[in-house]
Amino acid sequence: MAVVELTQDNFEAVVIGNDMVLVDFWAPWCAPCRAFAPIFEAAAEKYPDVVFAKVNTDAEQELAASFQIRSIPTLTIFRQQIGIFSQAGSLPASALEEVIQQAQALDMDKVREEIAAQPDTTH
Repeated sequence: MAVVELTQDNFEAVVIGNDMVLVDFWAPWCAPCRAFAPIFEAAAEKYPDVVFAKVNTDAEQELAASFQIRSIPTLTIFRQQIGIFSQAGSLPASALEEVIQQAQALDMDKVREEIAAQPDTTH
C-alpha cells in the first residue's frame, strides 16, 4: 500500500476511517527523516491492512503543533482513533516491526477501560 500524505484537511478522516494508522512526522530538510523513509515505506508494503501516513511538518505546521512535535522524525500510532504510541527518532526496521506487532496485539477494549478509569484532570 502506498504511503498517504496527511494534511490538516484529511488527517481526521484518515484516522477515523481506519483501524490502525502509523504517522511519520517529517521534513524534507531532515537527514534522519530521509533515512527513515525507505524503512517506513518497506513496512507499508509488508502491512497492507495498516495505513502508513506522513505529515510534512514544514507544510503542516498547525498539525505538527497540535501533536506537540518537537523533534523529527516522530512516529505516532493510532488504533481505533486512540493515540497509543509516539516516539521521536528514527527506528531501524526490526524495531519498527516490533512496534507495529505490539500495536496490533493490543486489546483496545482494555485500553479504553484504562483511559476511562483515569481521573479527569481538565477541571
